[in-house]
Amino acid sequence: MSKDVIIRFENVTKQYDDGPAVLDDVSFEIERGKFYTLLGPSGCGKTTILRLIAGFTEPTKGAIYFNGQKINSVPANKRQVNTVFQDYALFPHLNVFENVAFGLRIKKMKNADIKEKVAEALRFVNLEGYENREIREMSGGQRQRVAIARAIVNEPEVILLDEPLSALDLKLRTEMQYELRELQRRLGITFIFVTHDQEEALAMSDMIFVLNKGKIQQSGTPKDIYDEPINRFVADFIGESNIVPGKMIADCLVEFAGKRFECVDKGFEPNEHVDIVIRPEDLEITSVERGKLQVRVDSLLFRGVHYEICCYDQDGNEWLVHSTKKAEVGEKIGLYFDPEAIHVMRLNETEEEYDRRLEAYSEVSDEK
Repeated sequence: MSKDVIIRFENVTKQYDDGPAVLDDVSFEIERGKFYTLLGPSGCGKTTILRLIAGFTEPTKGAIYFNGQKINSVPANKRQVNTVFQDYALFPHLNVFENVAFGLRIKKMKNADIKEKVAEALRFVNLEGYENREIREMSGGQRQRVAIARAIVNEPEVILLDEPLSALDLKLRTEMQYELRELQRRLGITFIFVTHDQEEALAMSDMIFVLNKGKIQQSGTPKDIYDEPINRFVADFIGESNIVPGKMIADCLVEFAGKRFECVDKGFEPNEHVDIVIRPEDLEITSVERGKLQVRVDSLLFRGVHYEICCYDQDGNEWLVHSTKKAEVGEKIGLYFDPEAIHVMRLNETEEEYDRRLEAYSEVSDEK
């Protein structure tokens, strides 16, 4: 295991009683000093991963390692992690100082040291001067900062954040995204963040794990996840997508919507049935003659920075377009796109199968 790896899951399964597995044979590695996001719909297993790392529950099968040491049975209070909960779990009868100092008092630290460490933690989250403020007098964003200060004051190696922004309004939520990301960079410790908000994950993360039904569908940088989704679930869950059935005729040649188009994807079987993804922002409205696709506008919404236009081609495929150009409902228009805008996905392919396919194709290419 690399010295940069701080947490490793090895074939971890979590099952409650006789029900289906909440996590199903999950393996991954977390490197120190990065911002990770566990992303997926409700019930996909992301909070279970957080609880397993924190020590609030134990795996049914498999092993969890922290700095190379197996920690399956290590109690929560013995682990070098701290958790920021969705409701912050602050003590309403204690002021800001005592909330942050709570863990240090449990450790029986000297008062002078506690004062110094609390002051430093509050300075990190821009709450200097709030030491004597009551929790009920704090705004939602301020309460979240208090919860983070309480987490970092114990100098953990990992901070776990369980949807801590979900209760905030949109403007404050956006501000806190920037603050959390900047805080993680300044601290230089590992953050593991749980959310079901795709935009939040793309904006904040170094690495994203996309989960569904207890399995990791894909892991990678935000750009990797957005530009190169592994399968239909990831493409549909991350951002908005146009997904249509197609056929891979040969390397760099694909067929969909009744036509053949040049693309950049390789490594498929000849005439293999596939899914095609084109993002709405990669479709350019143009004349019918210039367009690679000819569509009719069905609806139009103004979204402030762009128009959201829904169209249909002659085969009945729906196309969503994000454009600064306006089109009229009922109008026939052309859609132009570059070969690089087409992303081809094998049907129901897993990340492991995807990696093996690319390796096999690379080996064949090398031999040729």
